[in-house]
Amino acid sequence: MQKAIKFLLIIWAVLFAAVGIFGLLVWKKVLIPNVLLASRYPVTGVDVSSYQGKVDWQILAGEGISFAYIKATEGSSFVDPCFAENYEQAQQTGLRVGAYHFFSFDSGGKTQAENFIAVVPSFEGMLPPVVDIEFYGEYEKNPPDREPVREQLDILLLELEAQYGIKPVLYATQKSYQQYLAGDFTDYDIWIRNVYTPPLLSDGRNWIFWQYTDQGKLNGYDGEEQSIDRNVFSGSAEEFAEYP
Repeated sequence: MQKAIKFLLIIWAVLFAAVGIFGLLVWKKVLIPNVLLASRYPVTGVDVSSYQGKVDWQILAGEGISFAYIKATEGSSFVDPCFAENYEQAQQTGLRVGAYHFFSFDSGGKTQAENFIAVVPSFEGMLPPVVDIEFYGEYEKNPPDREPVREQLDILLLELEAQYGIKPVLYATQKSYQQYLAGDFTDYDIWIRNVYTPPLLSDGRNWIFWQYTDQGKLNGYDGEEQSIDRNVFSGSAEEFAEYP
């Protein structure tokens, strides 16, 4: 009996140590949990903003990626200072390119749409515009109510679709998805962020893009943020070529 107890204690100690080492490697950003899980998807891409600084798009495009989303605007007035250069130069590569807008809980959907439309010209083959819905500042602990957000989001999405002729994609964290999108906005594709596990959508919905890590390391940029967001498309290369 004592040998069995001692053996179990050793097993628990080994497991505890393994979990601790795994957690430390993740915390130190040595290990990216989703890399192996994401490797089954053949179409990969990045999303960038001014935090990546100066981007050499020819180098970045040669890093085995197929698409890039570029931050354009935020709220009703902010424009990413690197957007125009990034958007133009990314299109000169073989990448498929799109632009995204960071949704603000503090301004109306119409003026947010006007901000994006004024900044982002359309072009043949562009990826659908993306609306990024996530919590910031005090809203992380005190999320706005669902209905007022839905009302302004509806306005924004309809304005963007009318302008670009493509239904926008909705980007969300697991938390913001559950708060605002679960069981709703079913006509729109979902881009989900989950940097620890595969996406788990409570309503059983499929995702089109998955941001599987914010700790990617690629060549071709030099900014305040040394990491880069990595993403995958849910389908094959042939399906991506025809998307949307």
